[in-house]
Amino acid sequence: MKFLKYTFWLLWKSWFYVLVASIILLLLPLLLVLTAHKRWYRALYWVMRYLWATPILYGMGFFPKVKREYTIPNDHHSYMLVANHYSMMDIMLMLYCSKNPFVFVGKKELSKLPLFGYFYKRVAIMVDRKSPQSRREVYTQAMERIEAGLSICIFPEGGVPDDESIVLDSFKDGAFRIAIECQIPIVPMVFYDTKKRFPFRFFAGSTGTMRVDVLPPISTQGKTLDDKETLREEVRALLWERLIKSSGRTHSEGKE
Repeated sequence: MKFLKYTFWLLWKSWFYVLVASIILLLLPLLLVLTAHKRWYRALYWVMRYLWATPILYGMGFFPKVKREYTIPNDHHSYMLVANHYSMMDIMLMLYCSKNPFVFVGKKELSKLPLFGYFYKRVAIMVDRKSPQSRREVYTQAMERIEAGLSICIFPEGGVPDDESIVLDSFKDGAFRIAIECQIPIVPMVFYDTKKRFPFRFFAGSTGTMRVDVLPPISTQGKTLDDKETLREEVRALLWERLIKSSGRTHSEGKE
């Protein structure tokens, strides 16, 4: 039985990389055109959402089940989208959940990945967390996208914890600082199953449902940077409560 499990994981996880690369190669001419200029980003987003993220989710045997307590309008209003971060699949799941075009803020290291990295660095806002200058440039680039009517997506944990028993890591300030400075609402999302379905460990995971709650927006109107920490902890508490309730653990069992 153990041999069969490891054989499945080996083939399944290998299939993920084949699937991602194959779709990018199939879309390559279109991607090269649409990444050539920022004004074509909305068309590019449609391609990423419907022709890249969705086929990968279903192609890996994942079935998103999105509970929308708030439907993000597909308009030119900007939002700050935040969610807990467990897996590479969080990228695809976030694209699946939002018709409203957004730009990811993510770590610079992803730009080094073959093929994917080339397009990632052309469409995402990259941050080198070791560089204060890079972190400052993130705000400038994010504001440019917001002025263009795009939303921003940040996973505020800043990465995936090595310890898988951590329910929700502490949040960094970046998402909340940008949301306050630009006076845009924050839309929290809860990803329940990506850690179980597709963790970073190679020999682990399973096909099945991926549940998401899209929560009502939290306004930043009238807030200042003095409210940043309070806002950050308010959003984290919302996600924490739902994750703990879903896991069946007590508050004392969940590591913070």
